[in-house]
Amino acid sequence: MSAAGWIDRLAWAAIYGGLVALILGIVSGEVHVIAGWSLGVLGALAVAAGVVLIVVRSRLRDDDRP
Repeated sequence: MSAAGWIDRLAWAAIYGGLVALILGIVSGEVHVIAGWSLGVLGALAVAAGVVLIVVRSRLRDDDRP
């Protein structure tokens, strides 16, 4: 598989996984504040990393695409 394919898979996994962690952090925030904030922040960072990977993927030259 090409590098672009790996970037695609990693980007979407980071976005969806980050959204799940963010939602879990919001839901569990009332039960345990530190765990809720930790999940929320890590989820938000994962979503941001996924968005950055999508931007990187969009800027690849046509020569690098399959």
